[in-house]
Amino acid sequence: MSVCPCGLGGPYERCCGRYHSGAGAAPTAEALMRSRYSAFVRGDAAYLLRTWHPRTRPARLELDPGMRWTGLVILGTEAGSAFHSTGVVEFRASYRGGSLHERSRFERVEGAWVYVDGEFAE
Repeated sequence: MSVCPCGLGGPYERCCGRYHSGAGAAPTAEALMRSRYSAFVRGDAAYLLRTWHPRTRPARLELDPGMRWTGLVILGTEAGSAFHSTGVVEFRASYRGGSLHERSRFERVEGAWVYVDGEFAE
């Protein structure tokens, strides 16, 4: 078993892999953020589109096959638990040659967490 790229240190199959396969749904906004990062690492555009809010989801998503993501750090969360309908996750995702710092917004749609949008931070 490989280690999950999301940064929690567990095996992929028992971590984000279960969300990617559809065997489970991310229980919090942070868990969805981590699973989406893992999907970027693994090139799983279908999962990224499936977990994107219908209101803001693009028609298609083309991932750069040369992009090499190297790490994820969660900097903070606001709401986003099982008791909330919205949440915000601030993170820094590193890639070969730089990093991306974003505050992502999440909402529940029919009980499932989905990514709405994000704003880049400095």
